[in-house]
Amino acid sequence: MVGQGVLRECLRDPDVSAVLAVGRGPTGQEHPKLREEVLANVGDLGPIADEMVGYDACFFCLGVSSAGMSEEAYRKVTFDLTLAVARTLARNTKLTFVYVSGQGTDSSERGRRMWARVKGRTENALLELPFQTYAMRPGYIQPLHGITSKTRLYSAMYAVVKPLYPLLRRIAPAYVTTTEQVGRAMLHVARAGAPKRVLETKDINALG
Repeated sequence: MVGQGVLRECLRDPDVSAVLAVGRGPTGQEHPKLREEVLANVGDLGPIADEMVGYDACFFCLGVSSAGMSEEAYRKVTFDLTLAVARTLARNTKLTFVYVSGQGTDSSERGRRMWARVKGRTENALLELPFQTYAMRPGYIQPLHGITSKTRLYSAMYAVVKPLYPLLRRIAPAYVTTTEQVGRAMLHVARAGAPKRVLETKDINALG
């Protein structure tokens, strides 16, 4: 869902000249700026490594819910996959890597919440790589412009909450954002950087 929102903003932005979308399946979109690579194993970028040269930024939007997952299984998807991609891209030290993390991530890696520890470990490892890394920690993200979650339960939840979003934005602005603002914030960071490397929801909204 986040990836759909980020892709939309990239394709709409006149400063973006080319977009390479890499995933397990096609985006379903067509655009003169868009090229796609569908890989069975997105953790192995070897087959397309030469095609990834020259890009200014990687917006890493892959992720899963930790619900019902063991820590080992969640770590494989969240930490192992992310670092495999990032280490391949780190050959381009001029690249800006923007990682979608989550509000409540535990940078100490010692908290009680499993997902927060794993996300914290992932952020910490990314920040040590030899390119500019930013971790975005959005809270609740409202999908806009027809974007939907692939998870049926989440999609139903977003449909129910949508009429309440303006109220949520007024009473809890530090905890809610939109797919549009996340995408715009990523583009801002790629162009101009940000005052800090870990960006909470209020920072995302300000940049977006």
